[in-house]
Amino acid sequence: MQVTSSSHDLPLRRADFTTLCDALDYAATGDTGVNFFDARGECYAVLPYREVRLQARALARRLLGLGIPHGGRVALVADSTPDFVRFFWACQYAGLVPVPLPATMNVGGHAAYVKHLRQFLINCGASAAMAPGDWTSFLRQAAEGLDLCLAGAPEEFDALTPFEGDLPAPSPANTAYIQYTSGSTRFPRGVVIDNATVLANVRDMADTGLKLNETDRLASWLPFFHDMGLVAFIIMPVTVQRTVDFLGTHDFARRPRKWLEIMSANRTTVTSAPPFAYELSVMRLRPEEAEALDLSAIRVACVGAELISRAPLRRFADALAPAGFDFKAFLPCYGMAECSLGISFVGLDESVHVDHVDTERMHRDGIAQTLDPALAEREGRHVTQYVDCGRLLPSFEVAIRDEAGNVLPDRQAGVITVRGPSVMSGYFEDPEMTRQSLSPDGWLDTGDIGYLADGRLYITGRKKDMMIIHGRNIWPQDIEYIAKAQPGVYHNDVAAFSVPAEDAHKERAVVVVQCRERDDLKRAALRKAIVATVRAEFGIDCMVELVPTRTLPRTSSGKLARARARLDFLERQEAAKAAKVQELRRPKQEMTEEKPLRYIA
Repeated sequence: MQVTSSSHDLPLRRADFTTLCDALDYAATGDTGVNFFDARGECYAVLPYREVRLQARALARRLLGLGIPHGGRVALVADSTPDFVRFFWACQYAGLVPVPLPATMNVGGHAAYVKHLRQFLINCGASAAMAPGDWTSFLRQAAEGLDLCLAGAPEEFDALTPFEGDLPAPSPANTAYIQYTSGSTRFPRGVVIDNATVLANVRDMADTGLKLNETDRLASWLPFFHDMGLVAFIIMPVTVQRTVDFLGTHDFARRPRKWLEIMSANRTTVTSAPPFAYELSVMRLRPEEAEALDLSAIRVACVGAELISRAPLRRFADALAPAGFDFKAFLPCYGMAECSLGISFVGLDESVHVDHVDTERMHRDGIAQTLDPALAEREGRHVTQYVDCGRLLPSFEVAIRDEAGNVLPDRQAGVITVRGPSVMSGYFEDPEMTRQSLSPDGWLDTGDIGYLADGRLYITGRKKDMMIIHGRNIWPQDIEYIAKAQPGVYHNDVAAFSVPAEDAHKERAVVVVQCRERDDLKRAALRKAIVATVRAEFGIDCMVELVPTRTLPRTSSGKLARARARLDFLERQEAAKAAKVQELRRPKQEMTEEKPLRYIA
């Protein structure tokens, strides 16, 4: 099957549109589009943007035939298929609001996913819902008893009677979509993003962050229900008329090497992923396989979606050096769904920079005082590394604030607040959370902690994740970094948090490590090494729990769900205590059986 090309004679427009429909209307006059690849790396669907537009407008009439009022929500279980793309754009033409929902099943299985999906449907007030393929049965169960016009497969929507009137005129003020946050600390919240808001962000990213041009071709495996997958690879490419090659998220998880092969075959220039994905893609890559690839065309490999560590990026670059991948292609960035997507980017001509700061000063005073690693080693002091996430996109303002809301100076860590045209209007039908997060004058409390240095942004952690032990503020990421440095422990294998100690007024640190080692002596040595290193670095004791792989929970976007990991740990502890009590209560065999008398000879 011939894939959609990147070349075309349509003059490049840099996201200077007023609505998403305007953007697709223009892209449809060229030859670019989207290609879908399966787990074998074979292209199974080709959709030029002109075909996306034709299908979307036809489907828009069928959606309107259901009688859904203007602005009504259409929930879309966002598996990585062409159906999601046409339904998303159909909602734009119909004046309806697409609501991408997770197509991923975590720990808890079938019943838990159906329950979660039902919560989404209720929360967004969906009028209709679509789920492709194997996900349709889950959607039907989740929608039972709810007042939806239709909840079913794409084919059921295609069979509807079309609306005969004109399609509504799009408006910049129309809600473009509701994006659910990943839900790492509580049930996800629906972020309301209108056309003008998301277009302001993609214009910033395309022009300043990525400097997209006529020769660029994008590739992604990111889930469509996540802000990076939706905005960076479905919306933004349309606004700059670029071709995108998609590998399914589940296919990437099973065969991450296919992502590399697709980028090699199609001369990808721009991609993006969280740090763990770069490491995952080379974990089982043999040197001869790397030599068979050609990744020399990649000029931008964005890194975001979670706290960035330099180590997995270095390992990826080293492993793919024979394929022509350049470490300088990595582009650390910072963003969130509440700002459409992107907030800050490192410059394209800059390499990944790490700020070395005095660990003790940061934990005690929240001050990022620079400290030379060699000097620290000689003096027995400790250094924490933070990756530079670059400068803010031009339409944003930023302020680092303390708990009282006062603006802090450079190198003083505090809550990151931002303001600009890309910030959401609020959380869907959640005025209290909107009030807590968004000030009357437009400042968004991101919930992240960081600091500024010479106009550049550094992220140190999440506000709710901070551990307070012996009166000191300790970031779990710092402890996780120590555990990840141990042999055999991968980037995605560690979660650190605090739990109540036996003294109810104190906390103790816990490190949960997914461990592949079965030898008891080696497992004991790993525990001992982590405990000793944490004690040396932070002066605190910690408990280390070794668990099987796939134990640590992830959010829908693949980030560590640290709060959920903490609850899971506490549940395991309670279960262990209950089992011990049961064991103590069980009558001893020697007490219940009558033993024969033994005579003394």
